[in-house]
Amino acid sequence: MSAVLKHLNTTPASADESSSHAVKVQLRLREMILAGELAAGSRITELAIVERLGVSRTPIRAALIRLEQEGLLALLPSGGYVVRTFSHADVSDAIELRGTVEGLAVRLAAERGVEAKRLDPVRHTLRAIDALLATQELHDEAFSDYVRLNQQFHEQVGALCDSSVLQRELERVSNLPFASPSGFVLQQANSKQARDMFVLAQSQHWLVLEAIAAREGSRAQSLMLEHSRVAQRNLRESLQAHSNLPGVGLIRN
Repeated sequence: MSAVLKHLNTTPASADESSSHAVKVQLRLREMILAGELAAGSRITELAIVERLGVSRTPIRAALIRLEQEGLLALLPSGGYVVRTFSHADVSDAIELRGTVEGLAVRLAAERGVEAKRLDPVRHTLRAIDALLATQELHDEAFSDYVRLNQQFHEQVGALCDSSVLQRELERVSNLPFASPSGFVLQQANSKQARDMFVLAQSQHWLVLEAIAAREGSRAQSLMLEHSRVAQRNLRESLQAHSNLPGVGLIRN
């Protein structure tokens, strides 16, 4: 009996540990793909990754499956995976899809109504971004903070519609290659116009929140769609500048 209890008590922890290990492998593999360590078009097998990373096949198998679901890898009929490449149109469509789903989420939030106190955390996030943009130049730490807070804002407003269906779709579409709200923000890191672009995006953030609070669904949706155009602009600039931004090498002109 004690052996059974011991097994029951330790199994969940082991499962959690295994899941955490798979996530770490997934993040490492994604990093290798975006950095070009695993080149576009190259074939990937579980065994090769086992030898390269020195971990067991179980977390690697789980990581490869997840990266295929995200779209970074394609499953080969003969077995194994290949690192995918993307056309400009592929990436543009993914960004458009994210803007469309976010637009629907904020429209429903506005139309259904949101308690005033639930908007306070979003305002807190936006005030933190305002404080960052109060300076004339963004140093590296401030830039990293902006990326984090920008992601946080999008997650917060996406949750206001109280729809588990849309939440799942938002998570899925944001994991598509280059489609996250900060997917091409890094392109602006060394740009002289970076702060101006962030100020424009921040203005749109506040307007979306204002529309939700005022229950103006169509306006909130339109603003969020327009907001996604900033990411489209960053995509074009990244390709035109032949940027060394992680992952840009996967995009075919």
